[in-house]
Amino acid sequence: MAFTAQDVKALREKTGVGMMECKKALVEADGDMDKAVDFLRERGLAAAAKKATRIAAEGVVLPYYDAEAKKGVVVEVNSETDFVAKNEKFMNFVEGVAKTILATNPADVEALKEEKFDGTDRTVTETLNDLVLSIGENMKVRRFERMDGIVSTYIHGGGSVGVMVGFDVADESKAATAEFDAMGKNVAMQIAAMSPAYLDEASVPAEVVEHEKTILAAQMKEDPKMASKPEAVLAKIAAGICRFVKDWYPIYNFHHFISSLRSSLIDFSQIFQIRIHISIKHNRI
Repeated sequence: MAFTAQDVKALREKTGVGMMECKKALVEADGDMDKAVDFLRERGLAAAAKKATRIAAEGVVLPYYDAEAKKGVVVEVNSETDFVAKNEKFMNFVEGVAKTILATNPADVEALKEEKFDGTDRTVTETLNDLVLSIGENMKVRRFERMDGIVSTYIHGGGSVGVMVGFDVADESKAATAEFDAMGKNVAMQIAAMSPAYLDEASVPAEVVEHEKTILAAQMKEDPKMASKPEAVLAKIAAGICRFVKDWYPIYNFHHFISSLRSSLIDFSQIFQIRIHISIKHNRI
């Protein structure tokens, strides 16, 4: 069956594959469009297998929240280059993966690969292989975490960092306000910037404080200026560092700017009657 340049163009638009590959597919399929698509998909599996050995160190971390279902997910998908990570097809795939996770609740990445990709009858793996063939780079879904309830998200640096924060809210109607959205985003931004290890001062383990004391003592011994100071002065310095650890490690002691008013999260928790129950921060690896 003969085919025309318009057929090649139509196949390219349908699959996103290069013109020469589309022409080869139509030759192999004797001009049959459906068979040509199947041929490209079959080649896509082979191409994906070849590219799978190449390192995918770029990509994005995407936090995604379905406010109606009150479900959130943060997912990391890797590519070989940051150029591809900015590609619209790649970003659509990442968002589709996030939606698939919320819809199917897979146990892990391996289970996710076998789920039907959002809005299609093809699996996540098959859809990814199609994308590998179309774009020409190795890509992989690296990890994800889900969260239910009232969630705020933040994405930093074009997807280099993604944060998802879960809130326990006494009155969920307050979570639908612009003020709550601003507060939630600020909390997530602070987590992205400061990487807090604990929710509040009471959560900081005593061994962490003692560990900081040990490091401080070693530092002071190595510093001639500090080593000559009286023990009482050194003790006060150590106590100050311990207060710093308890003040700076927890999320609740961070400060945020909302409506030009500087307040700690403790203040906002009283205003909105909320409490953070969990936070997740992923740096792209």
